[in-house]
Amino acid sequence: MKPLPRSVRPVPEASGDVLSDAGWPGEARTAVGCAALLLVVSVTVQAGTHHLTLLRAVGSIALASVLLAVLLPARVTATPDLLIVQDLWTTRTVRTGRLSAVAWPATGTSLRVVLRDTEGGRAEVGLRVLTANPALWLRLEAGARASTQRGTLSRDTSDLPRLSRHVHREAARSVLKVSGLG
Repeated sequence: MKPLPRSVRPVPEASGDVLSDAGWPGEARTAVGCAALLLVVSVTVQAGTHHLTLLRAVGSIALASVLLAVLLPARVTATPDLLIVQDLWTTRTVRTGRLSAVAWPATGTSLRVVLRDTEGGRAEVGLRVLTANPALWLRLEAGARASTQRGTLSRDTSDLPRLSRHVHREAARSVLKVSGLG
């Protein structure tokens, strides 16, 4: 069986100021903790009922590994011109200053924003990541505006204005909630 590629395309050197999803370390620890807890409980129950065998232990490890793969969030990092999304198997990069498409489905219920650049790069970013990390969002928005000025991102085909209103509305809600006014 051929191993999965580690990277969809080479990751360019990250230069300058690097921003990351501030909530990722906690979410990753939670995912690892849940998987470890499942493994410990599963093996303990099997051992307590005298049904623990090598095959069942391997099955428990496999089940805990699947849970980890499902729960582990993608890590999102941004430099002044790059957005890098790393999940368990791949690393995807998009040049934010050369975006060709920003898509967020019209229903507004989608939890993913799809970004494409002129070099063929494609990445999906969780909407929660953008709303929870204002600096990351502002960096992406600045890159998208630069792309619009360059002419690579058309305002008519981009969901950027609607997405921008949504993220700014959520940020305002968060500020009001934290300050006790909302």
